[in-house]
Amino acid sequence: MSKHLTRVLSRPEFIALMAAMMSLNALAIDVMLPALPYMGEALGISSENERQFVVSVYMFGFGAAQLAFGPLSDRFGRRAPLLLGIILYIVAVVAAAFSPNFATLLILRFVQGIGAAGTRVITTSLVRDLYSGRAMAEVMSLTFMVFMAIPVIAPGIGQILLLTGPWQTIFIFMGVLATIFGIWGYFRLPETLPLDKRRPLTFGSVVDGFRIVFTNRVAFSYGLAGMFLFAALFGFISSSQQIYVDIYGLGVYFPVAFAAIAGLMAVSSFTNSKIVRRFGMRRLSHGAVLVYTLVSGVWVVLAVTGNLPLWLFLTCLAIIMFCFGWAASNMNSLSMEPLGAVAGTASSVFGFIQTVGGVIIGGYIGQHFDGTVVPVAVGYFTMGCLAIACILVAERGKLFRTENGPIAADLSAAH
Repeated sequence: MSKHLTRVLSRPEFIALMAAMMSLNALAIDVMLPALPYMGEALGISSENERQFVVSVYMFGFGAAQLAFGPLSDRFGRRAPLLLGIILYIVAVVAAAFSPNFATLLILRFVQGIGAAGTRVITTSLVRDLYSGRAMAEVMSLTFMVFMAIPVIAPGIGQILLLTGPWQTIFIFMGVLATIFGIWGYFRLPETLPLDKRRPLTFGSVVDGFRIVFTNRVAFSYGLAGMFLFAALFGFISSSQQIYVDIYGLGVYFPVAFAAIAGLMAVSSFTNSKIVRRFGMRRLSHGAVLVYTLVSGVWVVLAVTGNLPLWLFLTCLAIIMFCFGWAASNMNSLSMEPLGAVAGTASSVFGFIQTVGGVIIGGYIGQHFDGTVVPVAVGYFTMGCLAIACILVAERGKLFRTENGPIAADLSAAH
């Protein structure tokens, strides 16, 4: 870890700050879910599937802007682009609270996503600047653990805010929290990218950075695998309010069920941080994706046959989400491991692919909601199979390699 950083931030505070920055994205999605019916009613949108655009439009802005934040952070350092993104986020959410119609709200949600893109790209780059290998996977897991506390409490916060005020209160809350995190970062987070390691912001250098990312088989394959897993998750999130409320009739208890599953993902990330140094990123992520896909296949059969009461639905989902926690953090680390020299660009490319690809595929899954959980179950199973295929490409057809095997030697040489 950088000696310069240790003078300002302790390791726990660094992890907490990175998780706080990343949580602005999770908050922008999950705190909105209880308010979707109220926003739709207030702005004249009666279609449940159309209300999902409040989430998907945000995600498009979030994904697309990452391609810009990566090269910017490799050229100007991490601090300035990060703070710029947070400021844009704050302006967008405050303006969204005064949206006169649904179209304006969607535009401002897109802008909010652009601002949040900086937090996603740059926090990942910051971790890669300071850590590598299994140590990076451990820090990433701890960051994800704290980060996942937001989905645990965000729907509940949204529900409480709706009980105390109109849906606009949620946007004001996001603005206040982003301001607090921005001030924290401004005063406590130093620059982690030295001047001698910055890349020029020219067309040629940007293209070269993208070339390095796209031509690294291992990194790019793991990035695609992560995209498929996030696509399944987004497909579930975009239709979760309809599943929990319309199918299972949970009503105001929807945030409780949502929080329980998200909390399990946080436990999964914490467990991963404790064992990844011993077992390695590959063993844990490969095993997790295999179990994820197998249970998803069982879920499809149960959903198609109509034998899926709430307790069994939650059991299948809990196992899948626990596996997601192991797979996502480790595969994110595996995709970044060989690309330390272009960490900002790499983070932006993978963030773009996973977000935009995840939104397109997950949105397709969500738009096929038909009053059953079959579309979501099929989505999880299909995405799991595609993730396994990507891992096999990355590892030349062999699973469960150790980090000191042939593939790791290739990565070390590339790094």
